[in-house]
Amino acid sequence: MRGSLWNRRTVQRLRQALISTVGSMKIKLLLCCCIGFTLIALASRASDFMGWTNHTAALERYSDSRKGYSIVMNTWKRYDLLKQSISHYSRCPRLDSIHIVWSEPSPPSDSLRKFLYHIVQLNTRDGRQVELKFDINTEDSLNNRFKEIKDLRTDAIFSIDDDVIFPCPSVEFAFDVWQSASDTMVGFVPRMHWVDPIKGDKNRYIYGGWWSVWWTGTYSMVLSKAAFFHKKYLSLYTNEMPASIREFITKNRNCEDIAMSFLVANATGAPPIWVKGKIFEIGSTGISSLGGHSEKRTHCIDRFVAEFGRMPLVPTSVKAVDSRNIWFW
Repeated sequence: MRGSLWNRRTVQRLRQALISTVGSMKIKLLLCCCIGFTLIALASRASDFMGWTNHTAALERYSDSRKGYSIVMNTWKRYDLLKQSISHYSRCPRLDSIHIVWSEPSPPSDSLRKFLYHIVQLNTRDGRQVELKFDINTEDSLNNRFKEIKDLRTDAIFSIDDDVIFPCPSVEFAFDVWQSASDTMVGFVPRMHWVDPIKGDKNRYIYGGWWSVWWTGTYSMVLSKAAFFHKKYLSLYTNEMPASIREFITKNRNCEDIAMSFLVANATGAPPIWVKGKIFEIGSTGISSLGGHSEKRTHCIDRFVAEFGRMPLVPTSVKAVDSRNIWFW
């Protein structure tokens, strides 16, 4: 009887010890999971702790202005937007110069010049010397945004409209991507084309906007409203682009960005690169808001194919993403 009682007590003690051990293991496992997630979080932000995103370090690394980039900004009678854009982009660490494409009948006012010069100086007190210039044009044409600039100090151009804002880290990342493929266009706004199935002609195409890119995951152009490309393409556009195409763009006030995409693709035989980035549209109106925009762009593609004698655009599904700023990729 005593032996049986002793056996039951022994079993109970062993059971309690086992339960205690299992509970302790669960707690340790939970602690290990917490530590693991903490380490993952710290690793994802390691670039900040190690100074990889430190603007001063980036400035020292790219002290040679030729390793920076120049902004070519298109504008038209939207002075508040222009001020806001210049104020923002002048803070970007590797920016070397800003060229404002001015095609208005009257020159920029003294007050506008003084304000923009002042804001650039205010935002570049860290030892940088960002140059601000107005490139004055006597003719009002969308071709002016790609007119050759003789005194550019950098190979890289960031072409941007005055009504779109991208955070400086996104611009800097796109610049890094461009440096790895400096002959192609690298941008934030993808578009596509495809053969018109209704007309049954391989030389007739349809222009696809953002929703077409989103649905198919494919694109063949990045628009110059927010794109990097080499300065040599300004010379090619100005001096070697068929005059009929430039005249067509001036007359129709559209499609200069498609023409640049054709030019680069024809020279490289390669697709552009789409960089993921958050866009802030600070303007309310533009050419794309007008009726029949997609139909006009489709006509431009067919017209340019006829001029080039072939379709140079190359479709792709590649997208560049800065993995330092996301959890899962």
